[in-house]
Amino acid sequence: MSTTGSTYNFKVVLLGEGCVGKTSLLLRYIEDKFNDKHLTTLQATFLNKKININGKRINLSIWDTAGQEKFHALGPIYYRNSNGAILVYDITDEDSFGKVKNWVKELKKMLGSNIVLIIAGNKIDLEHERTVPLEEAESYANMVGAKHYYTSAKLNQGVEDLFLDMTREMLEKHESNSQTEVSRTSRVLVVDDEAPVQSSCCSGTRSN
Repeated sequence: MSTTGSTYNFKVVLLGEGCVGKTSLLLRYIEDKFNDKHLTTLQATFLNKKININGKRINLSIWDTAGQEKFHALGPIYYRNSNGAILVYDITDEDSFGKVKNWVKELKKMLGSNIVLIIAGNKIDLEHERTVPLEEAESYANMVGAKHYYTSAKLNQGVEDLFLDMTREMLEKHESNSQTEVSRTSRVLVVDDEAPVQSSCCSGTRSN
């Protein structure tokens, strides 16, 4: 994360198995478009989105990563220095939910608690084909300190809320960390102020 003037820059990565709808979610959010034909992402691409929250200008750089197993090893290159991660699974594909758990472990190992985690159960337009139990998904998200959302890129459900709430959380985390830094610096300054003050050798009155 960086700030340029009064603009906040956050990096977000989309992670998940191939075919879960990562690219569809991103295109729906950025361009409000949906393509029925599945386009496989073969490498990481990123798109920018500028938004305004409570008078603060925010620039999101959202990275869409390839979900195929052969690209998994490249993951760390893409999610390094990320402020947020959206872990997407297909509610009709239990295996894709299992892969989300692997990503969570990896992100926590690499980035600790500095990253905001969002788990998205996508394709709720296929609710009748669901294989991932709702309670299990929400319980797991709570356990790992992530927020859980249900989305449909096709019906444009939950997409805007997901990205907005995530941005608010990244902003809060950044401001909280900044206050911690200021507090830490203040404590150092207090210690410095306790050093004995030496009087100037030239403090006498000068006559003309």
